[in-house]
Amino acid sequence: MTLTSTQPATPATAAPSPARPRRLGARMWALAEIRWAAIAAVLFAAGGLAQLSGAPAAVWWSLYLACYVTGGWEPALAGLRALRRRMLDVDLLMIVAAIGAASIGQVFDGALLIVIFATSGALEAFATARTADSVRALLDLAPDQATRLDPGGTETVVPAAGLVVGDLIRVRPGERIGADAVVVTGDSDVDQATITGEPLPVAKTAGDEVFAGTLNGTGALTARVHRAAGDTVIARIVAMVGQASATKSRARLFIERIEQRYSIGVVVATLALFAVPLLFGAGLQPTLLRAMTFMIVASPCAVVLATMPPLLSAIALAGRHGVLVKSAVVMEQLAGTTVVAFDKTGTLTTGAIRVTGVHPATGAGLDEASLLRLVAAVETHSEHPLGAAIVTAAREHGLRIPPAEHFRSAPGHAVAATIGGRHVRAGKPTLFDAVDPAEADGAVLAQVRQVVTDAQDAGRTAVAVVVDGRPAGVIVLADQVRAEAATTVAALATVTGTAPVLLTGDNAGAARRLAAATGIVQAHAGLLPSDKVERVRALQQQGGRVMLVGDGVNDAPALATADLGVAMGRHGSDLALTSADLVLVRDDLTTLPPLIALSRRARRVVVANLVIAGAFIAVLVAWDLFADLPLPLGVAGHEGSTVIVGLNGLRLLTGAAWRRATRDAAPRAAAELPDRPAARTAGLC
Repeated sequence: MTLTSTQPATPATAAPSPARPRRLGARMWALAEIRWAAIAAVLFAAGGLAQLSGAPAAVWWSLYLACYVTGGWEPALAGLRALRRRMLDVDLLMIVAAIGAASIGQVFDGALLIVIFATSGALEAFATARTADSVRALLDLAPDQATRLDPGGTETVVPAAGLVVGDLIRVRPGERIGADAVVVTGDSDVDQATITGEPLPVAKTAGDEVFAGTLNGTGALTARVHRAAGDTVIARIVAMVGQASATKSRARLFIERIEQRYSIGVVVATLALFAVPLLFGAGLQPTLLRAMTFMIVASPCAVVLATMPPLLSAIALAGRHGVLVKSAVVMEQLAGTTVVAFDKTGTLTTGAIRVTGVHPATGAGLDEASLLRLVAAVETHSEHPLGAAIVTAAREHGLRIPPAEHFRSAPGHAVAATIGGRHVRAGKPTLFDAVDPAEADGAVLAQVRQVVTDAQDAGRTAVAVVVDGRPAGVIVLADQVRAEAATTVAALATVTGTAPVLLTGDNAGAARRLAAATGIVQAHAGLLPSDKVERVRALQQQGGRVMLVGDGVNDAPALATADLGVAMGRHGSDLALTSADLVLVRDDLTTLPPLIALSRRARRVVVANLVIAGAFIAVLVAWDLFADLPLPLGVAGHEGSTVIVGLNGLRLLTGAAWRRATRDAAPRAAAELPDRPAARTAGLC
């Protein structure tokens, strides 16, 4: 037989141990345990008062036995179920010890054991329920029902889980949205802070995406479901958190491996401690009490509870700040991160192209506003992202976009249209090569080509503009660096001791510009997906534990290769989200440094818990073997250590823990960082 602990160590989202009934939710189960423990305590106190007041023995014995029943029925049932699986349960050992105490007349000590054990279990249940509630707060977002629009236009209230891709749903003001969908008609502001963390409601109109669980504002929306209920953002959160809660850390797995041998040793030692003294003539009562006390204090309950609460608390805290950690193993591994590698587009940059410069050609008769207005008129009919950025820039500047006629498109090359009688073409810089030299001044051609060269050298995109066969100017666009990118890079250099690395498939100019803007000293450009994998492996071969942050399909192989992969949740591809170990739901890079610091603190708490648990066991066992440890004091010490390590781990649920992690990861000057090879390497590869 093996000795196992069924003290709860994981939240309700994990698979429950079959040793104890877990049909109720974590909170209901905790309330039930607290209620039974309280009743047992009241009966114990009443029995003690009756005994002290000189009441007949039958009265206080009855009260103590009632305490046994109310406080001990659940662990007794759990122990019997464990016996049917050929396992020796710690709960059953405690009940056996209490019954043994009563059998030799120590009914007071046995009842005290029952009360303390039941109270300890209730406190652990409450602590576990608190962790489960913190995790579940991320999950209880999506509504149970949604209003579906049937083909005939009638409205039907249906379970949100029953919606399928293509269904039309009606969302009234103030309702929570029942599915991930694309707005078909209507305008409203949607509060989606629960998903993306944005502090203000976001304007939604036709073509915009809305998420299940977000709160509609004052407008009415009709939207078409584009993800099944099981594939929504919130459903992925549910799956990831559930998976995280069910996994076991390496420390926990190590403890479980040694627990088997340790448990057998405890059982053998208990039997020896009882049998050997009896062979040499010791009294039955003191020998039995000492053996029972040893069995209690040597049980590894606190050791078992030492690892998971800190890691699960850290997972729940990270989730409240927009980071989904997929497993306790991942949370544990975060602490060992020594170098962080970033993708560029959509990760360190927003992925949103914006106009950064409008350069009319000399002699073209156009100013910046006129050139932008003409190109926007052509691009209004284009579906290219660059064209959309130009149209957006024109509208942001309040320009009136004239109508375009005779629109034509040569995909991948240029678009053309007639604007107010003028023939306008916009596209790749090779448009200037097709200009008839007889129609263009050589100096003007040299001017616009220089603008193109300067833009490309800076890693920007240049759109050439030709009007009526003559060079009219250049519009320069660029992806925007995230506002928090430089701060995050500096903070990660502080917390890991190594400057982050840039891995991008973009051109060298773009990589150089981004590296300069964010403080990255080592950048690798022009990488294919396989090249990113090789770069990650090279960093690992140098002794680094690599965290890679990316968002695209092309990042998925490298995310899987890295020691830890981090995906951008809002715009990350499904493949990247699947390959990654963590997901930044809000795309907030600033959460990465405190997350690593939090993981390291969780690791320190695990170590502290193991030291506390081991110290309690060693002291109490030594006391029992070489002195006279009273049974009530042994019970109090054993159960007290279990509660201490559980509550110590739950400290990581508080907001103060995240604030402390943020302070620990605050950027320091480069001179303060350790002099590691990766931090010294500069230049563009």
